[in-house]
Amino acid sequence: MEKDKINSSGYDVVIVGSGCSGSFVAWKLNKAGLNCLLLEAGSYFHAESYPRKELDSNSKLYWGGGIELNTEANIGILRPKVLGGGSIVNQALLDRFDDLAFDSWTNESGIEYFNQKDLARYYDEVEEVIASQEIPAKFRNRNAAIFEQGFTNNGFQCAPLVRAQKDCKYEDGNDCVECLGGCRIDSKQSMPVTVLKDAVDNGLKIVADFEALNLSMEKGRGIVSGRFTNGESGEFSGKKIVLAASSIGNARLLLNSGFKHPMIGRKFFTHPQHMVLALYEEAVNSHKGAFQGFKSNDPNFRKSGFKLENVYAPPVAIAMLLPGFGRTHQEIMRYMSHLACVEVAVRDTNPGRITVNKAGRAIIIKSLNKEDRIRWNKGLHAIDNIFNSTGAKRIIPGSIPIGLHLMGGCSIGMDSNTAVVDQDFRMYENQDIYVTDSSLFPNAPGINPSFTIMALSIKASESIKKEF
Repeated sequence: MEKDKINSSGYDVVIVGSGCSGSFVAWKLNKAGLNCLLLEAGSYFHAESYPRKELDSNSKLYWGGGIELNTEANIGILRPKVLGGGSIVNQALLDRFDDLAFDSWTNESGIEYFNQKDLARYYDEVEEVIASQEIPAKFRNRNAAIFEQGFTNNGFQCAPLVRAQKDCKYEDGNDCVECLGGCRIDSKQSMPVTVLKDAVDNGLKIVADFEALNLSMEKGRGIVSGRFTNGESGEFSGKKIVLAASSIGNARLLLNSGFKHPMIGRKFFTHPQHMVLALYEEAVNSHKGAFQGFKSNDPNFRKSGFKLENVYAPPVAIAMLLPGFGRTHQEIMRYMSHLACVEVAVRDTNPGRITVNKAGRAIIIKSLNKEDRIRWNKGLHAIDNIFNSTGAKRIIPGSIPIGLHLMGGCSIGMDSNTAVVDQDFRMYENQDIYVTDSSLFPNAPGINPSFTIMALSIKASESIKKEF
């Protein structure tokens, strides 16, 4: 959208952030006849314009040029910066939360609608507009086959992943690892090709390349000010403000704007994910064909606080994970096509914190405690068994865990002293500001969050509509 074609005021709702949450909120409120504006710090890309090189994808689609680090520099944080947010750069995995996740949320927050029955209709509505499917067995690559065989050999339980995608044209030789830099055939059900497209066709206004830097409430209106990528300043106002800019983005904006609630930025979780590679005699070609097809579905794993998935990454990311320097590192990279990969993701128990420095930049304070490391090691042990039982010559743990599921920082709850957001998704500190994305999560669910983010965003939209 060209900024000179967008009004600066007169909106019913201004939404900050265009990922799964902001896009669904915009879509629902737009359908209800409200005049909405969607703001996004990243740029708009489409099937023909997605970066073709991995380094370009890192620099153009993520904050921090591809990766940010916690204060201890031992967890890499991946935070999308693109219209559509995580729906552009992730693998769009769709999992409904189970009783274990929801019960822990109810215990932490005191909110009774956190259960499968009460949220089922919101999940159902997502499924009406987002196509989903499993990768057909005949198209799964050898990395997936190793994962499945290793589970069978060890008596573990696994299941195919359900992904937000359709018509991937695997028979044409598409390599889904490219989807980490945006889908070139619009198979992935990202926000720009689904709900955002529908909303724009019905009048939604979008401003991309605009970073929100300050939020204030004056005379019953919210004012979001910031700057465009060309350095120009901008300001937009609406009766209600919706924050959907991720845990880090929301906390940073609120703290820099002078909001005082002591829990802003706290209860931050990431599902730290550790990729483990294994070298095989024969080529695995993990980067080829259908990508990321299986997950663990083992009750013992769930009880132990971790899950496994078969994954892979493009060459630059793999190079960062492999150990050694110079010739040693080069020798491993030479056999990249012979590497398989399994990832362990921990349901982390140690809450981190997002704060800001004097310059207003986000500071990520996050570490693993003893329990997190116990869960991590159990997952690594299971991966060792999988690889050893399928003929791996060498097992190579990745060098750094990654935080991709950014959750918390504006937690929801019934107690205004311990939660930032009430059960109607409104901030306790100002009832005209809503938080609708994963930053409201009260703790780490241990399950891929995007499906639940979408469902809760639809529910939040109901609360917002009641104000008009």
